[in-house]
Amino acid sequence: MAKSKKGRKIIVLTLIGLILIGLTAGAILKRHEAEITVSTELVSRRTITEIVVANGKIQPVMQVKISPEVSGEIIDLPIKEGQAVKKGDLLLKIKPDFYVANRNQSKAGYESSLAGKATAEANLRKAQAEFKRSQELYHGKFISASVFDEAQASFDVAQAQLTSSSHQVEMAKANLESAEDQLSKTTIVSPLSGTVSKLNSRLGERVLGTVQNVGTEVMTIADLNEMEAQVDIGEIDVVLIAPGQKTRLEVDAFKDKKFTGTVSEIANSSRNSGGGLAGMGSGNNSQEATKFEVRIRISDKESFRPGMSVTAEIETRSRTNVLAVPIASVTTRLPKDSGGTNKLGQATNSTIGKPEASKSVAANSGSSTNALKGKETSKQIEVVFLNNQGRARMVPVKIGISDDGWWEVTDGLKENDEVISGGYHAISSDLEDGKKVRKETPRPEVAKETH
Repeated sequence: MAKSKKGRKIIVLTLIGLILIGLTAGAILKRHEAEITVSTELVSRRTITEIVVANGKIQPVMQVKISPEVSGEIIDLPIKEGQAVKKGDLLLKIKPDFYVANRNQSKAGYESSLAGKATAEANLRKAQAEFKRSQELYHGKFISASVFDEAQASFDVAQAQLTSSSHQVEMAKANLESAEDQLSKTTIVSPLSGTVSKLNSRLGERVLGTVQNVGTEVMTIADLNEMEAQVDIGEIDVVLIAPGQKTRLEVDAFKDKKFTGTVSEIANSSRNSGGGLAGMGSGNNSQEATKFEVRIRISDKESFRPGMSVTAEIETRSRTNVLAVPIASVTTRLPKDSGGTNKLGQATNSTIGKPEASKSVAANSGSSTNALKGKETSKQIEVVFLNNQGRARMVPVKIGISDDGWWEVTDGLKENDEVISGGYHAISSDLEDGKKVRKETPRPEVAKETH
């Protein structure tokens, strides 16, 4: 009996000891909770200018593609690629033999129709005289009614023949004018003053006319004094573009120079707008992004050449003296009342340095998550994390426009709030509301530069 009581006492003491050890270990672990190293920035007021970046080519504002209207062999080509030409200068001649023969044939037909008309006029005068005499004799009852009717019919036939001859003359004249026009088109002159920027054909080559064919593009003449950038912009950004907006341009061929320009024209339809079911038939076409061509008149003069690659930065919207946070600070999380925070902010932060892409991802990441999670999650919201006395505090925010490094914050923050701005993994996945954080100690050289 004594041994049994003694055993129970040992078990109770052992359990109490284990509990005390567990409580002590928990306190130690809590005291040594893992800290997340972060960097921070103060919410400040800034001027933010939103920029849309697009790539394209340099092209002349005015250029004309020369294609002959008649077919034949090139017998004269006095110009070379890169040569300057003036309006009215000879560009090329096409062998005219066939068109000369056609003109001569049409001319002969026209002259023949004139002779036929003259004959018809003479026959009409003769029939008219016979009709008048028959009419007088018929009224004097010197001829029968049948003879009078015959004279009247001859007069009517002569009138009809003259009318027909007149129409034949008009037709023959039109054929002659057409033949002369075709002959004149064998000689092609420059429609404007400029430079032969492209020459596709050579002397002796046979070319097709554009009358009933696509036609051969013999050359391109361009005015290189006025150049523009033709860039492609996606459908999300094109609604922000308007004529007159200022643009900065970088041309690959002139790496050390920056150029300026102004938006001059915006396409009304996309490049790949096939319309109807035709656009759905091809798998490749359905995968293509919708692009709109935007033309930017270049203000600076330089020895640009058509086809040079260009990158345009178009200033779309600007805000002055607004609250701003670093782009890296904004991520997405589930609202607190949706069952706790999640770790699906990576898509937004993966676009750091690309504000327009970041914004679109942030705005749509919730819907894409819903498609994957169904009813399990609700729509994500944009948030930032504040450093609240060593603890991360998640704050929902409303964002406006952005530039290369900053988001405009329209609601949720106040000036001088300390927002967490890095690192990437901390903001995109590791941080949660209430997590312990430690500010990153700046390197000595960085701190020295700051002061």
